[in-house]
Amino acid sequence: MMSDERITRSPAETIAFGQEIADELEAGGILCLEGDLGAGKTHLVKGIAKGLDIDPNSVQSPTYTLINEYRGRLPLYHFDCYRMESPQEALEIGAEEYFYGAGVCVIEWPERIAPLIPPEALWITITATGKEVRKFVIGKKRS
Repeated sequence: MMSDERITRSPAETIAFGQEIADELEAGGILCLEGDLGAGKTHLVKGIAKGLDIDPNSVQSPTYTLINEYRGRLPLYHFDCYRMESPQEALEIGAEEYFYGAGVCVIEWPERIAPLIPPEALWITITATGKEVRKFVIGKKRS
């Protein structure tokens, strides 16, 4: 999947980058988004949604619902694991069924459920390096 590092300089560029990512996604794809609060995870998901023919304005971080489902050219399953205390909570809501389903999973705060995430998942680490500047590093999970 594209180069393993990218810099964006605005929320609009982050959304455009998400669209590029969506162009390469297939059913069963799993993206894990690591980054501090305010790093740009939800803007990236809005771009992915737009690239999957989903209204990006409908995308909200599922902090309290844990999973939001959106219908587009591929279903998008947007997880937010910030409030999860253990991987067991993700099992209880059926996370593994989503991982092996017909859609694309995007997981915010994946480190909270890391033992459940399939090894083929791509991990994207997002770092704020300026007011609107974001650095994205893409790769497989480091063992």
